[in-house]
Order: sequence, then C-alpha cells, then structure tokens
Amino acid sequence: MQKRKFYVVWAGYQPGIYDSWEECKAQVDGYAGARYRAFETCEDATAAFRKENDIEAMQFYTFLSRPKPVINYAAFPEIRLDAIAVDGACDKNPGGNVEYQGVAVSNGERLFHVGPFPGGSNNIGEYLGLVHALAYLAQRGDSATPVYSDSRTALSWLRQRRCKTTVQLPPESKLAQLVVRADRWLATHSWLNPVLKWDTEKWGEIPADFGRK
Repeated sequence: MQKRKFYVVWAGYQPGIYDSWEECKAQVDGYAGARYRAFETCEDATAAFRKENDIEAMQFYTFLSRPKPVINYAAFPEIRLDAIAVDGACDKNPGGNVEYQGVAVSNGERLFHVGPFPGGSNNIGEYLGLVHALAYLAQRGDSATPVYSDSRTALSWLRQRRCKTTVQLPPESKLAQLVVRADRWLATHSWLNPVLKWDTEKWGEIPADFGRK
C-alpha cells in the first residue's frame, strides 16, 4: 500500500497543507513561481509551513480534505442561505489541537480556516469562529449577512463579549493570543449582523462541520 503523504504549498493559488497530490496539484498547476514539497507526516508538513510563513493571529491556514455528506439546505426554507456558518473542532477535548472555519451556507465555499493550535477546547474554537466571522464581515462593510453557530456556549460568550473558558491557556501561546484578540475586538466593535443558532436536530450538521464525529 502506498504511504500517505502531506503536501505543503508555500506559493500557489491557496497556500496551505494538503493531504492528497490531487489537491496540491490543483493549487500549483499553472501557477507562476509555485513552491511546494511532499512530507511523510502531517507534523513535519505543519512545522515546515509555519517556519516559512508569518502566523499572525487568524492568518494560519491549512486545507486538509474531509469527506462530508451532501445536504440540500435549500430544502429547508427557514435556513438563511445567504449566511456564513462557523464551527470549531478539537481532537482531544479539552487540551487538544483546536481549529475553526467559516463557510458559505449557499454553496459550502470555505471562507476562512484557522489552526490547528494546541492546548484548547472545542468551545474556544467555536467562539473564535464566531468572532472571526463578524470581523470578516465588518472588514467588508457587510452588516446584513447572518452568522450561524451550533454552539450554545459560544453564542453565550459572544453575548457576554468575552471568552469564559476554564481551560488554562499559557499567555504566550498562539491560542491565548487569538482569544485576547477576539475579546478585544468584541470590546471595541458592534455589529448588526444576525447571529443565529443552527438547529442541528432538524437540519443536520452545520455546513462548517469538520465531519469527525
């Protein structure tokens, strides 16, 4: 059996880490000055990508393929198809590697994806995803697009404008810096975008779900 490889794209249509040659090729084929390389492990690929890239808050992107069921959200007239859906994931909750992403409900397009960062929780990822979505829309002058989350905890923290996690985050960690940044943004900004609870029981998994359940 051929051993699975991980591909780092430093210069391509969408720089990041890919877990198949087909996805990597799609990012570099025809791209002038493309830079990429294969690695034997995801850990080695992640270290190499970080080493050559600035990972300022909310700017570290990875793109690992994860098959997801196809759901026709248009079949539910109450769903706002013009919305952004966000979700977080943690491979060991709490204390594991945290990431989050936001996608367009209408077509599943990934709008942002940040992480993974060690030492957090799923709720932290959900919270950061919500704040990132609101900041993303604010940067574009969009005060109308709704944001969906399936996390009651993250929605509660958003209303309180503060991450209320009990997980101890080392102040120097990237995840702690992201939380401080998110709290600061909420303290200094307001928004008109509807923030809505995704009805998982009725509609199925949120479009931004990482598909690891």
